[in-house]
Amino acid sequence: MSGEDFEYHLSDSSRRGPAPEGWHHGAAGGAPCGDLIRVSLSAADGRVDAVRFDAEGCSAAIAAGAAVAEAADGLAVLDAARLGPDDLSTALGGLSPQGRHAADLAADALHRALAAWIAAGDQLVPGPSAGDRVLVAISGGVDSAVAAWLERGRGADLVAVTVKLWADRRTDGERSCCSPEAVVGARALAHSMGIPHLTMDLEDSFRAAVVEDFLAGHAAGRTPNPCVRCNGRVRLDAMADLARRLGAERLATGHYARIADDGQGPLLVAPADTAKDQTYMLSAVSPATLARLRFPLAALTKAEVRGIAERAGLPVASKPESQDLCFLAGEGKRSFLARHARLPEREGAVVDASGRSLGRHRGHHNFTVGQRRGLGIAAPAPLYVLETDADSNRVVVGSREQLETKRVIVRDAVLHRDGGRVDRVKLRYRSRALPCTVEPAGVDGELTLRLAEPAVGVAPGQTASLMDGEAVVGHGTIVR
Repeated sequence: MSGEDFEYHLSDSSRRGPAPEGWHHGAAGGAPCGDLIRVSLSAADGRVDAVRFDAEGCSAAIAAGAAVAEAADGLAVLDAARLGPDDLSTALGGLSPQGRHAADLAADALHRALAAWIAAGDQLVPGPSAGDRVLVAISGGVDSAVAAWLERGRGADLVAVTVKLWADRRTDGERSCCSPEAVVGARALAHSMGIPHLTMDLEDSFRAAVVEDFLAGHAAGRTPNPCVRCNGRVRLDAMADLARRLGAERLATGHYARIADDGQGPLLVAPADTAKDQTYMLSAVSPATLARLRFPLAALTKAEVRGIAERAGLPVASKPESQDLCFLAGEGKRSFLARHARLPEREGAVVDASGRSLGRHRGHHNFTVGQRRGLGIAAPAPLYVLETDADSNRVVVGSREQLETKRVIVRDAVLHRDGGRVDRVKLRYRSRALPCTVEPAGVDGELTLRLAEPAVGVAPGQTASLMDGEAVVGHGTIVR
């Protein structure tokens, strides 16, 4: 570490102090480490006009705060979005492993201030004078990294974005795709690829539109699909709008899906790797948002994506996929429901279809239609959950034959094409699409699906993805 560079920034108070009203603020650190850095900035017309900072704790924190304020002051916002801990460490003449922590905090505080600016702004950055600007969603995993790599390879002017959806000390942020820890990891990945990185904090809207629905659904005996709801109502709409405000023509993501135009507009279609098909999870995305999306992985298999990442030297080439819901990572659903929905364990009856008692359970919300494991009942043949009754806290079980149905009721249905075109439906993410017909829409968007073959485990609250061949032409929520 160069003492001269460090001492200069440690003594530089020219940008230290409270910020004027109306500036955008970000802070990082606090009680766990004892160091706290606050960064405030003013920006207009795509440029940082001025920066102020304050810091508490060790001398490295104070020097790093001064360094990040000096580095960002006067930059184009997208250049400020390239700044990371390495840049600050260099400005300070190099830092010890202990001092590096201060550079991490200062960079994070700057990017949180930029996130506040994003939340408050309208048209943030003028479009490029030439070329194709693309906003690419980076989660920190291999799929989004390769999507960014491919977009850069075709010459696009890239800006990366990561959304923060959930922060909870009881969950494992390292295993979540949308935690504060995931944001920091995705930012480091984008910077390693030479891409400016921005953060969108959508936690409030995510909690209201997705988590509250998840809690209410389980309390009522339904099995909601939070990922479909999040994609359709929260994050993709917000990122597509950010793309517009950054002068970007498109939003690119690492989803496995294709877009095809049937002459009436864009529709989702299955990708080349049908084992990774994510069109079900995207089925509630509006046509307006779909028109702004790019899926660079549409023609690739997962193995090919990992191969590209390995050859490109991307650090996430072998990173395992996240399997948990972002707000449940590291915490079981039972514990989450008990904390957030006030649904503690509550003993109730397990009965057969005739009402005969077969055993006891610890809460209807711990079960879903079609579930076989965890019933705690010995029987000569396998038993499955047929129904959960929230009012009586009762779980009804029966045979696989009793679970089968050829009639499904869907509410809140949205059709992008005439219902007569629907010839298949996917009732779960990993399930096979089943041939069906749709009866005319009734009151409040209610549809009746007539299946050509029995479906097993159709769970109220799940999404029905309505299809015309391989194309998704609508969606709805299963009632029964």
